Amino acid sequence: MVFSFFKKQSQKMPERQVARPKAPTPAAAAQPQETPSQEPVAPLEDLEFSTGNLPPPKAPAKAAPPVAQPASGKPLAIVNDADFDMEEFDRDFTDSSVMAIDVEHDIDPLQADLEQAVVLFANGQDAAARGLLEALIRAYPGIEGRRFWHLLFDLLQVAGDRAAFEKLGVEFAEICETSPPTWRQEQPQVARSANGPQFISLQGVLTADCVAPLAELEKIIKQKQSAIIDCGKLVGCDDDVAGRLADLLARARRIGLDILLDQPEAFLRRVNDRLIAGEATHLQSWLLLLELLQRHGSQEAFEERAVDYAVTFELSPPSWDDRKPLSAVKATVPSARRDDAHYLSGDLKSCRFEELIQVIEEQDSPVLDFSGVRRMDFFSAGQLVNRLVPYKTAGREIVIRSPNHLVAELMAVVGLNKQARIIVPKS
Repeated sequence: MVFSFFKKQSQKMPERQVARPKAPTPAAAAQPQETPSQEPVAPLEDLEFSTGNLPPPKAPAKAAPPVAQPASGKPLAIVNDADFDMEEFDRDFTDSSVMAIDVEHDIDPLQADLEQAVVLFANGQDAAARGLLEALIRAYPGIEGRRFWHLLFDLLQVAGDRAAFEKLGVEFAEICETSPPTWRQEQPQVARSANGPQFISLQGVLTADCVAPLAELEKIIKQKQSAIIDCGKLVGCDDDVAGRLADLLARARRIGLDILLDQPEAFLRRVNDRLIAGEATHLQSWLLLLELLQRHGSQEAFEERAVDYAVTFELSPPSWDDRKPLSAVKATVPSARRDDAHYLSGDLKSCRFEELIQVIEEQDSPVLDFSGVRRMDFFSAGQLVNRLVPYKTAGREIVIRSPNHLVAELMAVVGLNKQARIIVPKS
């Protein structure tokens, strides 16, 4: 091809058997010329030509499609879902497709769309994520599109929109010709007994989004029933939950009601280590610490921390109470309700997971249960990767159990599937 910026040469070039270009159309002639500010073209006399045929021009490099961006502005790791097999979901619990995803340089459009949806949800932009997923379930028909259906079902579950969930289920059954997921009732882990104490399990990190067990405890105290609270899987709680739990335990103690804390030692230690004398923060957590020491600490330890509380907040601390719960109640703890998993719950926002170091090091085969986690933000997912990398490097296997599809796909986006085995429940 002869380019328009070549001028007439003194020596005629040998012609090739090629089609002559058509004369430029008026529209093409009307296009603006390059401005002087653009890179100048080399003079004709400086260009070297061979006497043979000119080499064919190189094809321009294909531009890569845009990459979905997280809130931080940094590009996300791109993953490939080529190995996704929906037949794996025939088991009650199955390794998620995120375990087969590898980071690739080429961008899969389906994966890019999926990442955009899960990052929107992780950032709290539920309306935008929902609208995008509603469009994507129609843009991707077939088995590969079912990933978007499951994401949308979980989003509606988190939002508490059961009517939309049920309506979507009907559409899913018609289009996909299989049974849709069922609505999950979030029930506190409470064992009722007609004659003995009630059993309540506190698990993971309690926040304002997951206080159903505390509501049940309040009901039990109002009915003046005895109860056992299993704290063996309680990792932590925020200040609001700490204040509410401290108030309920103190109320039960004042009326002489037997509310027994089972396996509170690890939780008590974590609360105690978090509170520093002289730093006037976490008032509610201080009150919970003193209540825990009332029940499961020595009088000496209680009075030492009571002095720290008084100095820190310039308030009178609670007084030591000699009354203790009846030890006979502890014999009725249902041991079958315990396992070795460590539970997280609620919305995980700006979490650094420092408490997981001790949790993982105390277990030969650590299991982190995400069944109570509604959402995890992008920062927290990255921090969890940082926590697990040293253990993966050391040859330890860590299992992440029962995250919803939105959380599981976010884990794949940040590469957490390379540091832990992710098991997703059957939908």
